Amino acid sequence: MKIEKNLKFLFLILFTIFILFIYFNIKNENNISEKDNNTPKLVEEVYSSNIIENVNYNAKDNKGNEYIINAATGEIDISNNDIIFLTDVVALIKLNNSDNIKITSNFGKYNIKNYDTIFSKNVLVKYLDNNIKSEYLDFSILRDTMIISKNVTYKNITNVLKADVIEMNLTSKNIKIFMHSKNKKVNVKSLN
Repeated sequence: MKIEKNLKFLFLILFTIFILFIYFNIKNENNISEKDNNTPKLVEEVYSSNIIENVNYNAKDNKGNEYIINAATGEIDISNNDIIFLTDVVALIKLNNSDNIKITSNFGKYNIKNYDTIFSKNVLVKYLDNNIKSEYLDFSILRDTMIISKNVTYKNITNVLKADVIEMNLTSKNIKIFMHSKNKKVNVKSLN
């Protein structure tokens, strides 16, 4: 039994040395042939890219709301072609019978099938005289919601508000503002 294990181990070492010997011989031959040949070689390189520049998508829901998203670049997710990762994102939500909402962020994750978008890093939402800053925003036409979270600061002409989450229903305009922990309270400061 012990001899059999030793033979297997010896065989593994010899096989590894053999592979390394072949690898370095081939590499050495390639280096010699390149030095001997003074003519430049044409190297054919194949590039495949899934990066799109100046991205623009337009969508309308059955209620007449329009959703326009622009980005400097977009990269198609290799594992799911419906997802595009965006950089330098600017989105405009044109709500039927309401004022427009503008969203900007450093990054975005856009689903081309259902138009759901996740905005991240330096998110800014502008609606009338209201500005909301955060690090994360989940926008969904299907759910009819916009969920803003992570370091949320809401500012209008009269108040500054800090919270963990702001949820907005796009149709009713109902807003929920809350903290994750029941022990913490939403911080509201009057500017007047």
